[in-house]
Amino acid sequence: MNSSALSAPSTTLPPLFALIGRTPLVALPFHAEGVTIYAKAEFLNPSGSIKDRLAASILLDARERGLLRPDSLIVECTSGNTGIALAMVGAALGHRVKILMSDTASVERRHLMRHFGAELQLFKADRGYLTGIEMTEEMAAADPRIFLPRQFANPLNAQDHVEHTGREILEQLPGPIAAFVSGYGTGGTLNGTSRALRAAHSDIRIIAMEPAEAAMLSGESPCCHSIEGVAGGYMPPLMRDVKIDWPEKVSSADALVMTQRLAREFGLLVGTSSGANVVAALRTAAKLPADARVVTILCDRAERYYSTKLFAHNNAT
Repeated sequence: MNSSALSAPSTTLPPLFALIGRTPLVALPFHAEGVTIYAKAEFLNPSGSIKDRLAASILLDARERGLLRPDSLIVECTSGNTGIALAMVGAALGHRVKILMSDTASVERRHLMRHFGAELQLFKADRGYLTGIEMTEEMAAADPRIFLPRQFANPLNAQDHVEHTGREILEQLPGPIAAFVSGYGTGGTLNGTSRALRAAHSDIRIIAMEPAEAAMLSGESPCCHSIEGVAGGYMPPLMRDVKIDWPEKVSSADALVMTQRLAREFGLLVGTSSGANVVAALRTAAKLPADARVVTILCDRAERYYSTKLFAHNNAT
């Protein structure tokens, strides 16, 4: 897709596309820690997550190249946010969408996908994302009408963050940026944004947040954790070329505490991966000079986690 397609939405596109991207970068002063973190407010995208960028970029490109036709069925494996985004963008463009998702994902995500008209198929993720990815490939081999976005391997996923997310951060935060911190699910955000930032700041540190219970970059075996949308027991191809300075392990418990803190101290209704990113960003800032500026991502909104541990305390009181 042309790099300006989302920067200056065409009048021929549905109005939804004018709402995707160009999210604010907010300064979060943590007085107790004596640190200010800069966070990209991706939860303000129309479906509530950073994955709206991926869905718009890949589907518009596929339409332009004739890969996505009127009779096509969009099929993707996802932990939830990409499925919601694809369902939303697919609805705006008039395409059918079918989502394969682990049966452990929050029920709110299921409701949101169906609300946009998507069909949903749940599966037991015995091998993490790899289980669902193989299922989608088998479906596509049997039905030529199926279009696979292939979010875990599609270079457009990362390239869109080079051309938009990364450039937006550079425009919003002029001057030196010491570090960029992000978790990884598909690896697209970490891959693309870090490339854009490193091109402007050669000495920037790139830190990969990963759940302490599934610290694959740290050489540990994946296990269960409560930070939905990241480290799904599978190292995606888009992570292979990411130049990481170090991984920062964050426990599910610490992520949940920080997510609640973001709500109660800053009024930010975000999900658990956002809390985990901020924990990792604060730890990164503690390792750098006092005036170092650290940027991270607030990935999605909290409403899709009502049935999870994030709201368990609220439900009990």
